[in-house]
Amino acid sequence: MTSPLVPAPQRILVVAPSRYPIREPHAGGLEAMVWDRVRRLRAAGHDVTLVAARGSDFLDRTPRRLRMPPASWGGAAASDETYPAGYLDAVDMRHRRLLDHLREHRHDYDLVENHSLHPMPVLGSGEHGIPMVTTLHTPPLPELVAVAPHAGARHSYLAVSAHTASRWREHGVAATVRPNPVDPHAWPLGAGGPGLVWFGRIVPEKGPHLAIDAATILQRPITVAGRVGDADYFAREVAPRASAHVTILGALRRQRLADLVGESGCALVTPRWDEPFGLVLAEALMTGTPVAAFARGGVPEVLDGLPGARLVVPDDVVGLAAAAEELLATTPDERERIREHALRRFASLDMGLGDLVALARERSQAPAAPA
Repeated sequence: MTSPLVPAPQRILVVAPSRYPIREPHAGGLEAMVWDRVRRLRAAGHDVTLVAARGSDFLDRTPRRLRMPPASWGGAAASDETYPAGYLDAVDMRHRRLLDHLREHRHDYDLVENHSLHPMPVLGSGEHGIPMVTTLHTPPLPELVAVAPHAGARHSYLAVSAHTASRWREHGVAATVRPNPVDPHAWPLGAGGPGLVWFGRIVPEKGPHLAIDAATILQRPITVAGRVGDADYFAREVAPRASAHVTILGALRRQRLADLVGESGCALVTPRWDEPFGLVLAEALMTGTPVAAFARGGVPEVLDGLPGARLVVPDDVVGLAAAAEELLATTPDERERIREHALRRFASLDMGLGDLVALARERSQAPAAPA
């Protein structure tokens, strides 16, 4: 049934990041957010076409010629920083096909929702004239900054945090702030437990080895869950820290991950870069699990004023351990309060859809590209 905040079904084409399929277990927070977005848009009655890597969910309405090639290295050489031979050329070709498709079918869509990190959707927005919203999930990317002046009149930007919006504004890209929402049904209240948890992409900029070090200081068990996005880093910094008190899991489907987080006494969030948002913060708090986090990027903004959240000086492992020790004393009543505040802050999924449609309608007043 359509939400009252979204008055009429929309025909929406969603462009996903192309590197990994949009399916469970999610490759990262961006893929999880897009998966949730498409699922909720369809549940609200919208006609949604997803442009994503082969193997993604929700491709039933996607022409085969528009399905992106997933990055595949073979063996254990997968990396979030490099590309397999020939991959970028193949992705460029699919994006050119997408632009041709939108020109030819400009009257078949009410909105293009762009989450891609590729410049061509922004560059082509002025050619097809369909109202388009690009969400900025990352720090400024030179290839997107370069094409921003060439975006169409019906194109606008959203940013996942005020911090991210300010970074892009420094490069001349203005964006409306709309934080990432979290589905409260997918992240239910958990009972907590004696152990710590770290979850996310296992890459240097996420710093899971520092979470393990903090747990070692406390002599507390910790579970690390996530996809290895940098095999060298994992072998050098994470695997050697495994012990009887350190459990290292791969990527988990969301229900299992939510159970794990909800059964933990505290989540550690250890960014070593300017985190644009930090979806794991909202997900942990939604389960009632308190969070001790390095104060980098958008993290202070996301946690501002929330109970069960402690900010720590970046890279201060001793401080992180002290904050976690305090939070491990969180009571069941306090966990319920943490979730209540997280619900108010992060559970506005339907309002997000309504805002998106309203933004599209506002931009639809701009002149369209010539037919």
